[in-house]
Amino acid sequence: MSEAPPSHTPNGDGRRHRKRDISLFVVSVLLPLPWLLANAVGGLSFPPEVFAPLAGLAILGGAFLLSWATELFERDIPQSLALLLLALISVLPEYAVDLHFAWTAGQDPTYAPYAVANMTGANRLLIGLGWASVVLVSCWKTGERDVAIAPSQKLELRFLLIATLYSFVIPFGGEISLFDALVLFVIFVAYVAAAMRGESHEMELVGPAGMIDREFADPGRRLFSAALFLFAGYAIFISAEPFADGLVELGRERDVDEFLLVQWVAPLASESPEFLVAILFALRLRASVGLGALFSSKVNQWTLLVGAIPVAYAISSGSWTGLPLDARQTEELWLTSAQSLLAVVIIADMRFSRIEALILAVLFLGQLFFPETRVRWAFIVVYLLFALGLVIFGPATRRGALRSLLGRGSTGPSGP
Repeated sequence: MSEAPPSHTPNGDGRRHRKRDISLFVVSVLLPLPWLLANAVGGLSFPPEVFAPLAGLAILGGAFLLSWATELFERDIPQSLALLLLALISVLPEYAVDLHFAWTAGQDPTYAPYAVANMTGANRLLIGLGWASVVLVSCWKTGERDVAIAPSQKLELRFLLIATLYSFVIPFGGEISLFDALVLFVIFVAYVAAAMRGESHEMELVGPAGMIDREFADPGRRLFSAALFLFAGYAIFISAEPFADGLVELGRERDVDEFLLVQWVAPLASESPEFLVAILFALRLRASVGLGALFSSKVNQWTLLVGAIPVAYAISSGSWTGLPLDARQTEELWLTSAQSLLAVVIIADMRFSRIEALILAVLFLGQLFFPETRVRWAFIVVYLLFALGLVIFGPATRRGALRSLLGRGSTGPSGP
């Protein structure tokens, strides 16, 4: 076994962190087991109140294990290849659920709204809960009023701004079309290509991934990470469909809006690992690193995930049409775009303040309690007005957004 760094050896904090990491790892391994057993004996014959939560817990545990396996995997492959593979793998739990809805919608059009619900929920959750939580935790821990964003994150800012501006155009076509998918895929490929040209930085491992990295030397670490990956991938694979369908069935049987269940419950399970890792970085006074991971995840979801939905739908339906959008889905997509625009504008000056994080969190939470149509439009207007105000009255914000759009200083570390 490899020798642990001095900072993790005999002190009390190191022992406490190790105990916490072991507990989290054990719980994550145990979470999929009830559904694996239930599925083996015909779990779908159980009522949705039983199999949906069990499948959801399996996805939650699998997502944690998958995130740690991919972090360890990064140690053993070239940086350029790691960038692409990790971008794809990191959103796999979210893909598993969302693409099931898109694929099923090709056979049953009533499922089309759920694909958009899950996608918009995941994207809004990432900003409203994920980004905001990291900043608030960091400010609480350090006593500072804001968090400085690493200059290298200008890359994510640039491509997130481009994807966000394009996202406002999508609803006008009445569908998420195959052309939209092509544009979003091109944006993602350009992002990966630009990132490959930038300077590579070794990612610090925290939590169970860091513990495994310290405890195992090659080839033990590689075998362990491969085993984690296979177990997590299998758990997610056999859980995505029953979890997604179970939420819909549960909503219909219990007279609960299944759109809201799909929009918020499903993404919460798949996004939790990313949130936890980012918050761990904030607690260790490395908030900019945690935010960087969430920024990258947002670019991936706002390009790859959105683009994959119409592709899955078209293949399933055997047509060249994209995923249709009704009035509610159109509103949800515009609301997600408006939130994304405000978030990009907020970080354009490369500072993320406690007040700005609170604004994002409060606006996000307000949507959960007031899901009516007129309220959605009100939130869209509020997001856009906030973004416009920051651009008009914030010179640093205006310059940062313009530089990002023009691609200046977007690769490698540079000054703000």
